Formats: sequence, structure tokens, C-alpha cells
Amino acid sequence: MTATITAAFIHHLAAFVLVGALMVELVVLRNELTVASARSVLRMDTAYGIAALVLLVVGFTRVFHTEKGSAYYFDSGAFLLKLTLFIVVGLLSIYPTVKFLGWRKALREQRVPDFDAGTRRKVRLLIHVELTLIVVIMLMAVMMARGIWYPVF
Repeated sequence: MTATITAAFIHHLAAFVLVGALMVELVVLRNELTVASARSVLRMDTAYGIAALVLLVVGFTRVFHTEKGSAYYFDSGAFLLKLTLFIVVGLLSIYPTVKFLGWRKALREQRVPDFDAGTRRKVRLLIHVELTLIVVIMLMAVMMARGIWYPVF
């Protein structure tokens, strides 16, 4: 039981870190980029990636090693939508991450990375969409935990 509680806690903690990192990115990218703010965004994107990986690993650990068992989860429409949306959010995050990683050379040289207004708008829009989908993921988690939309068929 302690392992189940620990896994649930780590899962929720990772979710909060993920949302927090995205919010920091969104706020920092509202203003003109500086060397310091670009480094902050790069750190937050790293935290986001680590949190997403922890969410995935701990989430699947919970699916396959808790009292409900994997059949419960994979028969749940809410879980399947939650997992699908998590994948979509991950795919949406690729473009911003690639842009942020491209800043490393400029930052090593203590220069402000190139980040034009059009790219800034696109990255911020993607982060907004990711955060919106995360809200839907949270709804699916509640529905899944309550057995709503179970079984799928």
C-alpha cells in the first residue's frame, strides 16, 4: 500500500511540475528575450521534459502494478482519451523544445538567441494549447478514477 501511495504522490507531483514549467515558459516568453530569460526557458523546458517522462513511467507503473490492474485502465474510455491527449501534448511540445535547444550556442556565447515575433507567437500558441489539453487530461483522470465512461464497449 505504501508503494501505491508513493507512486500516486510522485505522479501528481510530476503533473504539477509539468504545468508549472509550462506556465513559467508562457510568462517568460511574453516579454523580449534576454540571455537570463532564455536560460530560464531552457531550464523550464528541461524540467517539463523530465516531469513528462516521470509522469509516463510512474503512470504506467501504476497501470500495471496497482490493485485495479491494467484491464481496468485499458477498458476505460477516459483513460484511453487521457493517454491519447498526453501523446498529443508531447507531440505539440516538440516544436518549442527544438527551438529552445537551438538557443544553446548563442547562450554559451552570452548572446540573446534569435527568436522573432512570429516564432514567439507560434510557440506561445502551442503552449496555450498544451495547457488547455492538460486541463482536459485532468478531467479524464477524475472521470477515470470515478469509473465514468467505463467500460468502453
